Amino acid sequence: MTSILLEILYFWKMKLLLSFFLLFPLLLLSQSFEKGEKLFVDGKYNQAQLVLENYLKNNPSNLKTLEYLGDISAYNKVWDKAISYYKRLKTLKPTEANYFYKYGAVLAMKASEISKLKALGIIGEVRSSFEKAISLNPKHIEARWALIELYLELPGIVGGSESKAVKYSEELREISPVDGYLSLGHIEEYFKRYPNAEKQYKRAILIGGSKICYQKLADLYKNKMNQPDKANKVWEDFKNKKK
Repeated sequence: MTSILLEILYFWKMKLLLSFFLLFPLLLLSQSFEKGEKLFVDGKYNQAQLVLENYLKNNPSNLKTLEYLGDISAYNKVWDKAISYYKRLKTLKPTEANYFYKYGAVLAMKASEISKLKALGIIGEVRSSFEKAISLNPKHIEARWALIELYLELPGIVGGSESKAVKYSEELREISPVDGYLSLGHIEEYFKRYPNAEKQYKRAILIGGSKICYQKLADLYKNKMNQPDKANKVWEDFKNKKK
């Protein structure tokens, strides 16, 4: 009887050991992702990159890992690498708006650093990526801001258009009134219609009252309208509001 019990115990011991050795690599992988994620959240991007790249070798379709690595590459301005990661993301999950937005954003950054002739070849894809993000998420704020900037910066001959920029600004106002007024102020400021920009930034302050609203108006006074006293008054109002 004792012999049978020993055999049973031995059998279960071996089974537990086998289970442990089979699960151990999975536990290590899970821990490596959590470690990489924590490093990323803590802003230790270079360390996070090493851990997450190692994790990706065994999990090539892990969406969060690909996104973190894309974000790290974008932060380090390694545009081609970031493009590659975001391209994989939008292929793996073509229903996620943010993947298309981030893909378009790094494409745009690459376009800003290459020759104008080469940049023209990818502007269409930049635009369509932002538009796709909006079609997947009709309330996508960042994609509209990106399109506003794109239409302002592009020459008219290749699609630049104030009216299209204003169109997306008006859409923003429907989703987020503060963003709507800030973006319209940005458009007016871009075309050096400073009094009009001033009105829009003041409207943004009335509705939102965030630091960025005050900052946009203060910067306009200080850097564009040569009115430093008014800029200082804006910051005084902001400080008094916080009290």
